[in-house]
Amino acid sequence: MTDESKLYCYLHPDRETSLRCNQCERPICTRCAVLTPTGYRCKECIQSQQKKFETTTNADLVIAPLIAAGLSFAGSLIAPRLGFFTLFLAPLVGMAVVEVCRRVTNKRRSVRLTQLVSGAALVGSLPYLALTLLSFFRFHSSLSVVGLLPLVWQAAYTFLVTSSVYYRLSGIRIG
Repeated sequence: MTDESKLYCYLHPDRETSLRCNQCERPICTRCAVLTPTGYRCKECIQSQQKKFETTTNADLVIAPLIAAGLSFAGSLIAPRLGFFTLFLAPLVGMAVVEVCRRVTNKRRSVRLTQLVSGAALVGSLPYLALTLLSFFRFHSSLSVVGLLPLVWQAAYTFLVTSSVYYRLSGIRIG
């Protein structure tokens, strides 16, 4: 192969490559390549494609977070009564939040909607966590495991419901 026929990444001119973006045909190195179901694409083509899928309306950005906060708050009231089983309830509440929000928004989506709904789920779970924290410091002068457990379950609920909402909405697959 002569120097003229060698391909170099359009972003990293010092890297020789044999890959091309299957959409824009630019040469890309393995660092710039994104594997899609239809082949390798450059990051610019991926970003332009993703913008087409942001379909959220302004009403969705208001209604869905309000629903998420309300459902998360309702779940936080139940969580301390379940103790250990909060670890199982919280992801289920997160799934319910996502499914209700998807129905209300007719499955419209955007990065901003994901962030707002996830943040609203967090905010919805915080009031009861704050009350639990205050009551712990008010009534338990010494650290005891029995007094600490309600706080642990409430904190676990907050973490699990928020993370499950975020991961379900963002489309991240674990495993």
